[in-house]
Amino acid sequence: MPNRTRADIECWLTDMDGVLVHEEQPLPGAKELLEQWRDDGTEYLVLTNNSIFTPRDLAARLKASGLSVPEERLWTSALATADFLHDQMPGGSAYVIGEAGLITALHEIGFTMRETDPDFVVVGETRSYSFEAITKAIRLIAGGARFISTNPDATGPSANGILPATGAINALITKATGRVPYIVGKPNPMMFRSALNKIGAHSETTGMIGDRMDTDIIAGMEAGLHTVLVMTGISDPSLVETYPFRPDEMLQGVFELVDPAPAESELDEPRADV
Repeated sequence: MPNRTRADIECWLTDMDGVLVHEEQPLPGAKELLEQWRDDGTEYLVLTNNSIFTPRDLAARLKASGLSVPEERLWTSALATADFLHDQMPGGSAYVIGEAGLITALHEIGFTMRETDPDFVVVGETRSYSFEAITKAIRLIAGGARFISTNPDATGPSANGILPATGAINALITKATGRVPYIVGKPNPMMFRSALNKIGAHSETTGMIGDRMDTDIIAGMEAGLHTVLVMTGISDPSLVETYPFRPDEMLQGVFELVDPAPAESELDEPRADV
């Protein structure tokens, strides 16, 4: 759509961490924006590359932070991966390195979990990577199982510093097998397309709000969405300058997307008779 502006946007996809919350605290405007979308009947989904938690878990986490997001409004890399695998091979089987969010998503689309001769090896986020499980994954992939991963993030945060994450395990398995995984989560625009399908939205009238140029913005751009970068996560204007592409909008935070409340004089103004 040429010269598309925010006024053309009817539906929204938004990242979670760094956009709506930061370290379990709601960011300015997040509560008001979610309420505005609810009251206006705006279709939206909250996206995350985290595959550990189910939507129910994430809805509870957001509620504890003071944000009301129904579980059906959450779209994780685990759900996107399950959606992709269901399209590839309905009723297939997988050996999974991951937690409840990924395993539940695969069960719900009819996949079975197995340790011998699976159709796919699926690697997601987990709190503890087992050397035995990684060894099994390597042997199964070497034996012909297809290698899928939920996301490419090499590290994750913890109270004591960074931790190796899914991308680091992907690299280990690739080094041992020579096989590169197909990664469904951001920055693969596949995750956005599956999210659009879930809410019946069209790329030309959907916006994406994120805090990362290398995942949210590039994937949103490649999926044909109106992209909004906020400065409440890891990005700042100097970092944006290092990329060869730009978001459609750069905002200080989601509070800039909240419609201003009507002035008191407007509320009290008597209606003209017609």
